[in-house]
Amino acid sequence: MNPYIKNLKKIEFVVTLACTGKCRHCSEGDHDGFAEHIDAKAAVEAVRKICSVYDIKTVMTFGGEPLLYPETVCAIHKEASDLGVSKRQVITNGFFSKNKDRIKTVVRDLAHSGVNALLLSVDAFHQETIPLDPVMVFAERAVDAGIPIKLQPAWLVSAEDQNPYNLKTREIIRTFDHLHIPLNQGNVVFPSGNALKYLREYFDDNAATHSPYEEAPEDIKTVSFDPNGDVLNGNVYETDILELIRAYRP
Repeated sequence: MNPYIKNLKKIEFVVTLACTGKCRHCSEGDHDGFAEHIDAKAAVEAVRKICSVYDIKTVMTFGGEPLLYPETVCAIHKEASDLGVSKRQVITNGFFSKNKDRIKTVVRDLAHSGVNALLLSVDAFHQETIPLDPVMVFAERAVDAGIPIKLQPAWLVSAEDQNPYNLKTREIIRTFDHLHIPLNQGNVVFPSGNALKYLREYFDDNAATHSPYEEAPEDIKTVSFDPNGDVLNGNVYETDILELIRAYRP
């Protein structure tokens, strides 16, 4: 076992960088021109091989907007479910279609694939460019399907700060009250990408610009796949994932 990856517990896939929103807080910047997405077969095989060696507790899919490619998302989580991975999580803004039948079908497929942790990103930033109506339909269908779902807002400065964005976020959250969806802790916007471009006034001059989700490269707990297959200093389309794990050096 690679000593730098001995504590691996999580696999995550950035399914695509394509997105249905154009959020001013997005750490990735603008999402224009992205069409690439992770290959479902390669992703499923990677999950299977990693789980054959490690005791994986979580498999996560996100983006961009991962549900632009729901078949890929479902294939990944079906494999994770079949292998006994306890947490199968999707992070989504809930807007991938305005068609109610399409939304219902995708939610049904998510439920059948074994997704058991759905984080729905709703806040002042997402709802600047993402219509709330189809997101609400998605949330309603998820509740009806019995998928565990939580609201995952992005807070500016802190969850307690009374800036205009947070006030709007609290207003949006209240529109979901009738569904009794729990509120997750969400995340605090950090100064990177669009956030640094459009929200600079809210950050201190010495605010850290690195992602709070970055791990120590000497102790990898999460293997993260990019849409083009890049992972652990290599590419899963070119090299077997277990070989990439063996060869990894910080």
